[in-house]
Amino acid sequence: MSSYKIKPLDRIDKLILSTLQGDGRISNVELAKKVNLSASPCLDRVKRLENDGYIERYGAFLNASKLNFGMTAFVQVTLSKTTSESFKGFKKEVVTIKEVVECHLIAGGYDYLLKIRFADIESYRLVLEKIGALPDIAQTSTYMVTEHIKQDSGVPLD
Repeated sequence: MSSYKIKPLDRIDKLILSTLQGDGRISNVELAKKVNLSASPCLDRVKRLENDGYIERYGAFLNASKLNFGMTAFVQVTLSKTTSESFKGFKKEVVTIKEVVECHLIAGGYDYLLKIRFADIESYRLVLEKIGALPDIAQTSTYMVTEHIKQDSGVPLD
């Protein structure tokens, strides 16, 4: 077992995380200015935050409509049985459907909540066929998104 201890986050760490979450392309020099550090200690902190797992990855937010995935729906999925094998089989297959952009195991009245993106109703029907063909599906219910009010912009930080 490693003796490496994760250092608790201080105000500057949280400011670095907040700034990077808002602009992952910011240069280290600009980031250092924003958090009132010199470049070298700022870079050291970013590397530590990456190594400690606070920063999982960097990416870009894409315009789904311009890429022909402008429609969104949430699909509740209920499995016909809730065995370990059923959950494993479902998880193994659902990740192969590119239109499924999120999949969450839910405690409550159904088993999974999927967020799907697609171009149009015909595309939706084809995605629903793929979902319906997954192992041990008993029932699905779809909720179409008609307006995006607030989307995930990251983890709320101080």
